[in-house]
Amino acid sequence: MKYNQFTMNATRVVMVAAVVLLVQSCGFVKSKFGGKGGKTGGGGDVGLTNGEITADKGRKGWKQTTPYGMVLIPSGSFIMGQADEDVAATQINMNRRVTISSFYMDDTEVTNHEYRQYVNALLTDSVSTIGEEEIMARFYPDTAVWKNDFTYHNGDPMLEYYYSHPAFDTYPVVGVSWQAAQHFCQWRTNTYNDFRTKEGQFVSPRFRLPSEAEWEWAARGGKQGAKYPWGNPYVANGKGCYLANFKPQRGNFDADGYPYTAPGNAYNANEYGLYNMAGNVAEWCRDAYADNSNAIVWDMNPDNQNADEPRKVVRGGSWKDIAYYLETGTRYYEIEDAKRSYIGFRSVMDNLEGRTASARGGRSSATRSSKSSKSKSKASGSSSRGGRGGRGSSKRA
Repeated sequence: MKYNQFTMNATRVVMVAAVVLLVQSCGFVKSKFGGKGGKTGGGGDVGLTNGEITADKGRKGWKQTTPYGMVLIPSGSFIMGQADEDVAATQINMNRRVTISSFYMDDTEVTNHEYRQYVNALLTDSVSTIGEEEIMARFYPDTAVWKNDFTYHNGDPMLEYYYSHPAFDTYPVVGVSWQAAQHFCQWRTNTYNDFRTKEGQFVSPRFRLPSEAEWEWAARGGKQGAKYPWGNPYVANGKGCYLANFKPQRGNFDADGYPYTAPGNAYNANEYGLYNMAGNVAEWCRDAYADNSNAIVWDMNPDNQNADEPRKVVRGGSWKDIAYYLETGTRYYEIEDAKRSYIGFRSVMDNLEGRTASARGGRSSATRSSKSSKSKSKASGSSSRGGRGGRGSSKRA
C-alpha cells in the first residue's frame, strides 16, 4: 500500500510539472520579456548596462492602429479555390488549403475622389522629377476606356464626366493600370509615414495590393466554401433584389440598380465589413498570373511575384460580367499596363501584431475589431472612409 501511495504521489508531481511546462510554453506564464518577475538588470530600457545586454523589454510606443478607411481582416486557414463547378473547364484554381496572416484592407475599392488626391499630388510635387507628360500617360486614369472597351457604344457621357464630375466622386476609379495601382500604394505609404515620422511615431508597414490568396480569404468573409461573398448559392435575395452589381439576365444591366458602376459602399458588406468584393469593378491583385499557381506557391501566405510575367491576376468580376466571374474562386488576368473601364483596385496593409505570439486568439479579436468598425460606421450614418456617404446612399442595401 505504501508503495502504491508513493507511486501515485510521484505521478501527481510529474503531471503537475508537465502542466506547468505546457502552460509556460503557451505563453500563459510570464517570462523575462515583459513579466514583472523577470530580470531587468537595472536598465532594461537602455539596452546595455555595465557591459551586459539588458534589452529584455520591447521598445515603448509601438501600437498598430487601423488605417483610415480600412478594416482588420483576421488570420485563418481555408480551402482556396473554386467553390462550385468550373464552367469554363479551365481547371486553374483547384482546391487547396492555405493559411493567411492577418492584414488590413480598404473597406471599398479606391474611389475617384481618393485617387484624385494622388494625381493632384503628383502634378503639384513631382512634375520636375517625373514630368507632366509621364504622369498623364502612366498614372492619370484613361477616361477613353469608356469608348475603347466596347464597340458601337455611346460612352461619351461616361468619358466626359466619370472621373472628374462630383456625381461620381464616391464611385470606384477605373482606367488605372496595375502599374499605376502599385505606384498609388507607394505614394500612399510615403504620405502616411512622412506624417508619422514628423509626429515622432514609428514607421508603419506599407500599403500594397493584396495577394490573390488574401483577396479570396477576405472576399469569403469567414464563410468556408462560399460561392459568393454573401454565401450560397444565389445572386438575389428572397425579395428578388440582386446582391451585387453585375450583368444579370441577358444584358439587363439596369436590373441590379446601376447600369454601369455603383458607389463604393453600395449593397451590403460581407462579414468582414468589405463592400463590393463581388461585382462593381474587378480588382487588381499583386500576383503574377500562372495556370499552375497552386503547384508553385507555398501554402502559407501564397504570393506569386514575378516581374517577368506581364499577366497580373484580376479578381471579383465587374458591372459588365456574368455571375460566374463574381464567384470567390474564379480567377483570370489582364496585362499589367492595360487600362479598363471595369478594373479598379483596393489596398491592404500587413498587420504586424497579427504575426506575433501576443496575438494568439487574435482571429476572434480581429473579427470583433472589424465588426466594431462597421458598428461605428452605422452609428455615424456614414461609411468608414470620408467622402463616401452613408450606406443609405446606395440603391440596394
